[in-house]
Amino acid sequence: MANVQSDLLRGLAPDEAAAVLALGTRRTLTGGAVLFHLGAEADNLYLVERGRVNLTLPMQIGGRHEDVLVEERVPGQMLGWSALIPPHRFTLHATAPLETELVALPRQTLLDHFAARPPVGCVILTNLATIIGQRLQVLQAMWLREMQRVIEMRYA
Repeated sequence: MANVQSDLLRGLAPDEAAAVLALGTRRTLTGGAVLFHLGAEADNLYLVERGRVNLTLPMQIGGRHEDVLVEERVPGQMLGWSALIPPHRFTLHATAPLETELVALPRQTLLDHFAARPPVGCVILTNLATIIGQRLQVLQAMWLREMQRVIEMRYA
C-alpha cells in the first residue's frame, strides 16, 4: 500500500503512518461511481491516493435535484470523518468524477489501534478536528453568502 502523505497522518512518524495505512484496504472507483450517500452508515474513513472525490449536498433547486459542491478531496486528503464521529452517518454525498484510488480504514480497526497506541490516536484525532473545522468554515462561508443574498433581495 502506498505511503500517501495525508492530512490525517500529519505529525506521525513514518512507521506509525505506515502502520495506520496497513489497517486499510485499497479501493478503486470508476469515474462517476458513488462512494457514499448522505445519511448512510459511516463505517470507513477514506484517504485519497489518486484521483478526486466530490463532496456534495443534494438539494432541490427550482423543482429539480442538484448536487451542490461543498468540497473536493484530492490525493493526500481524507474524507468520511463521520466514521469516527457519532452518530456515524455521512453528512454529504461522495462521488468520484474520474477513476480514483482510496484507502478505506474501518472504524473499529482504527479505534482498536488508537486504544493500543494512544499517542497515535491523539495525533490523528487532532488532525481530524482540524479537518472538521475546515469543513465548518466552508459551510459557514456558504451560509453567509446565502444570508447576504437574502438580505440584499429584501432591501432591493
